[in-house]
Amino acid sequence: MPPQPLDDLDHHLLALLQQDSGKTLAALGELVGLSPSAVQRRITRYRETGLITRTVAVLDPRTATDALLAICAVTLDRESVEAHEEFRAHLLANPHVQQLYNVTGDHDYIAVLATTGIGQHRSVADEVLKSAPNIRRYTTMVVLDPLRTTLTLPTR
Repeated sequence: MPPQPLDDLDHHLLALLQQDSGKTLAALGELVGLSPSAVQRRITRYRETGLITRTVAVLDPRTATDALLAICAVTLDRESVEAHEEFRAHLLANPHVQQLYNVTGDHDYIAVLATTGIGQHRSVADEVLKSAPNIRRYTTMVVLDPLRTTLTLPTR
């Protein structure tokens, strides 16, 4: 069964949930003009249809002790489906790979690594990138100041 189309209340509620999913049902309902039970039904529907995949606490990388973020641009050597699948599986298996994007342009992938300092970054980069199958080259950019980090996606 295809998911229901989103109405204006859904868009508003999803925007609020992406900003702070810890708000009470009553507070959310007041902001969108619904009862707490109606808000709960919508949130349940979002989860059941896969629109909301999980609820997490987002830490500020500027205040997380010794957090080091690095953006790695990766170019693969071979372009076969199998080569891409093997590379993806290798990176996705490592918990330090915070984000992984298949991109267009000069590189094939962008990976964001999250570690606790430069020493750990070096060992993780060796484990994740230097030992990864099929890498022609990669470039690492260490994040000096994470000016904006958000997971918010537009819904319309």
